[in-house]
Amino acid sequence: MTAPVETNDRSARKKPGIFLGFMAVLGLAFFVLFMGLGIWQIERLQWKLDLIARVDARVHAEPIAAPGKDDWANVNQADDEYRHVTLTGTYLNDKEVLVHALTERGSGNWVLTPMRSVDGAIIFINRGFVPNDKRDPASRPETQIGGETTVTGLLRMPEPDGFFLRPNDPERNDWNSRDIAAFAKKKNLGTAAPYFIDADASANPGNLPVGGLTVVKFRNSHLSYAITWFALAAMIAGAAIFVWRHERRSKD
Repeated sequence: MTAPVETNDRSARKKPGIFLGFMAVLGLAFFVLFMGLGIWQIERLQWKLDLIARVDARVHAEPIAAPGKDDWANVNQADDEYRHVTLTGTYLNDKEVLVHALTERGSGNWVLTPMRSVDGAIIFINRGFVPNDKRDPASRPETQIGGETTVTGLLRMPEPDGFFLRPNDPERNDWNSRDIAAFAKKKNLGTAAPYFIDADASANPGNLPVGGLTVVKFRNSHLSYAITWFALAAMIAGAAIFVWRHERRSKD
């Protein structure tokens, strides 16, 4: 009668062994995954800190001439956004575009006016913010600067196609993002520069539009994400050690 009992004991010992082996493989896989994600976030953190340093240097550098037509093909976000630039030309005030804005001054509109530079290029200038009661250019005639003028500000890249929940509607002239190509098409301006300029805080006639409201801030949560992934990896390792010690005591 003892032989069957021994067989059952072996089966009972074998099943937990298979289960523990499976859990060990699964735990190792999750440990490697969480460690990999943590290391990736550390790499992303270094990239983000470098980006912030480069952008900060651009913002505070002396202004340089805005890229001309010959350089438009080379303008890109990684190398050029937030460069401190200057441009001389004439505002095409009758072609201005109003884009819905929410700023520290409340809700209103960005005034984007195309400028024809001295070499004939069209570059849109985000002249700044106006409240909703000044949306109509007729309510702020003093803001319609005529003749040649110079603007200084930050080079920005366009925001094509609007936002996911707030798309642009060119037919209704309802704009929620700064889609330069769409502006140029709507206003029959031909080809415009593949960037726009956020004007600085230099005072405008009538103190409108209000420039210098560009928010240069990058979300940087990579360190907290890295800590989270490493903590999960540590929990997996801790659980594995606990189970190993428990099994070792059971066999003693």
